[in-house]
Order: sequence, then structure tokens, then C-alpha cells
Amino acid sequence: MKKFTFTALLACIVMACSPEIEDTIVFDNATADKEVKLSNDEGSPVCAVHLQIATAIEENGHKGEVVNRIIQKRLLNMEELTMQQAVDSFANTYTSSYIHNLLPLYNQDRADTAKRTWYEYHYVITSEARQGSKSTMAFIATTDYYEGGAHSVNQRTTMNFDVQTGRLIGLNDIFVPGYENLLNAVLQKALCEKVGVADISNLRQKGYLVGLQMFPSENFILEDETITFIYNPSEIAPHTLGETELVVPLSNLEQILRKEQKP
Repeated sequence: MKKFTFTALLACIVMACSPEIEDTIVFDNATADKEVKLSNDEGSPVCAVHLQIATAIEENGHKGEVVNRIIQKRLLNMEELTMQQAVDSFANTYTSSYIHNLLPLYNQDRADTAKRTWYEYHYVITSEARQGSKSTMAFIATTDYYEGGAHSVNQRTTMNFDVQTGRLIGLNDIFVPGYENLLNAVLQKALCEKVGVADISNLRQKGYLVGLQMFPSENFILEDETITFIYNPSEIAPHTLGETELVVPLSNLEQILRKEQKP
């Protein structure tokens, strides 16, 4: 595995004198690349898997194990493996299932060249880990996959980890009980400003929040002065409008912030 950044490499050198890093989490990369042909025919469709997952290194101690278990479960739906074992297992299982499930269908469509693109599958995860707030690390993964249909699926998954313990930080850790109404109002206002409209009825005319009320996304990035909420395509708007990112100053949310989160 290759070192994630020069900073991470430098931290590894520094922490050689310490059994466990206390005020940060250092990441490396676990990777897997696999490509298989659906058949032995020339020009056969292929399935390509590329995984690059930021992984807390062993020197982080127990908190690194906590972080990796959470990432592994969330992205790969696997547990009780090392991250490298997990990405290898995912790539092998995905490509094997591709051949097992699609080859019988492809054999029926083999003569129809117009349908060949239906069988060109890919599954790609890229990720990074960086400092979020002074007490958190932000993990950000982008997943892009195509499994037939009109278009590929692209989405971001974020996680925020306590640098002292590796614990996953959720909205209930940031905001006091009963935060929902005020947060939703602030987010709706931010969305209106982003789209350039006055209210929710105008948002719905633009395709946002049709049949929905505003809600806070679980995909967020906590920083010292802001919190960024990420809505994947089709969450609050049609797929054609893509991803929506709302950056909210924490000062706008001071009324509902827990004491330890106030800027």
C-alpha cells in the first residue's frame, strides 16, 4: 500500500517513538483493481472494479481499528477483515457475480450489438481523509458504478471521526436535542439562496423538494467554522440536477450547537 500523503508519511516517522497517535488519525490506501471479460468472444463486454479506500494505519491503535470497521461496513458491507482483505474480497465477489448473473442474459443478446453497452459494468470507489474540525477527521468517498440502465450512479459518502477515539460523529453529537426544526429552516434558506429563489414553492418549480420537506443529509463534513451538507443526485432533486452541496456557517446554528461544537 502507498502512503496517503507526505504529511501522513512524516507523521508515521514522528510516531515511531509513540505506541499510538493521540491527536490525529493517519491514513494509508487499500487498493484493488480487477477487470474481467463477460465471455471469451473478441470484443466481449467487461466489468472493471477499481477501489482506493483511505485506511487508518496500524499505528493509530484501537481507534484506527474502530475507524476501519466503520468504513469497511459502510462502503463494502463487510466486517471482520483487514481493509486490504475486504477490498480484494469485494472485487473478486463483484466480478464473479457479474459473470454468473449476466452471462446467460448476454448469450441471449449476443447477436444484438446495440445491447452490448448494457453489459459494460464498472464499480469505482475513490476516497480521501483530511482534517475536518480541530477534533475530527473527515473521510470522503466517491462511488461511481454502472449496472445497466440509462446512466451510471455517482454518489458521495462522508464520515466524521473523533481524532481521539475514532468514534463516528453524528448529527446528535453536534446539535442539542430538538435541533431539527431550526436546522431544516436554515438548510432550506441556504438551498433557496443557492438556487436563486425566494421560497419552497419556487424551489419545487425548479425540481427541488418535490413531495419532500427539507431534511439534513447524513452526508456532511464538519469543520471549525462551517458544516457542509451533501445531497446526492435524486435525494432532493431529479438526477439530472446532480449533487447539491450546502455550506452553512456554524455561527448560523449557534442556538442549537452543543457547547463543545461552538466556534
